[in-house]
Amino acid sequence: MGMRVSRRGTMPHGGRYVALRSTGSSQELELNWYPSKSKYYSKYRRGDEMDHLAFGVGNVKAALKKLISEGVEVAVSPSEAKGVTEVYVKDPDGIWIELLNW
Repeated sequence: MGMRVSRRGTMPHGGRYVALRSTGSSQELELNWYPSKSKYYSKYRRGDEMDHLAFGVGNVKAALKKLISEGVEVAVSPSEAKGVTEVYVKDPDGIWIELLNW
């Protein structure tokens, strides 16, 4: 599909990720892998193809405050590591949505 690796790394809980980007685009497709001892690991079941959606926002805590006021459920509380703040919330269908800033 013409995508190239734009970044890769290891998550604090031991998972790994690789981000792919098409030439000329600022959008990324991030693929995640979780080891069996990670709290995010689950044995594959049909229908589990999508892990979560992620959106870069200017101020994660302000965005989260607004979402909470609208009744959104927090899945994972905000955390900060290596200059990145992130939080996970759930959409009405239970799909996790990550908000992060770099």
